[in-house]
Amino acid sequence: MQFSKGRVRGGDGSGPSEGHHEARGPASADMPGDVPFDDPWYDALSSGWGEPSTVAAPVPAARQGQDDDVAAAEVYLEVQGSPAFQEVRSRYRRFVVPASVAFFLWYVAYVVAATAAPGFMARPVAGAVNVGLVAGLGQFLSTFLLTWAYARHARLRRDRAALELRWDTQELTRGARGGAA
Repeated sequence: MQFSKGRVRGGDGSGPSEGHHEARGPASADMPGDVPFDDPWYDALSSGWGEPSTVAAPVPAARQGQDDDVAAAEVYLEVQGSPAFQEVRSRYRRFVVPASVAFFLWYVAYVVAATAAPGFMARPVAGAVNVGLVAGLGQFLSTFLLTWAYARHARLRRDRAALELRWDTQELTRGARGGAA
């Protein structure tokens, strides 16, 4: 079976084991460094296809100890309890909860009207356009309007405060880890 970027995957029963996929890179199976794998979800773009097999990605050094993790956890707990974080969360909730409730009620009203009042939904509005069609198109329109309103609200009322909070958190975390981040 042929997949994108010239990769070939087994799975037709002719592979090494039934139920597992064997795949090889763009190079031939006889080329050195061509390693088979058994992961069907393998992503060639994130795994380094086309890179020489002798070059390994640098591995970050292991953390010095658990003290760094504890200090970082304390920083995050401190930030979570801060008034700035609580303000960002309350701004988020003040928009999302009412908007979600309103949109859910609008959706349920549409579904209930379509099932309980088919005569009303079939009432013509203009030519072949009926109330059900207008309400259905209104569902799409309201989805786009809600998405726009959410993005605008986030941009105007939360993004700047959240970005400042993120920077402060990163600086505190760097300080807790002794400057290594």
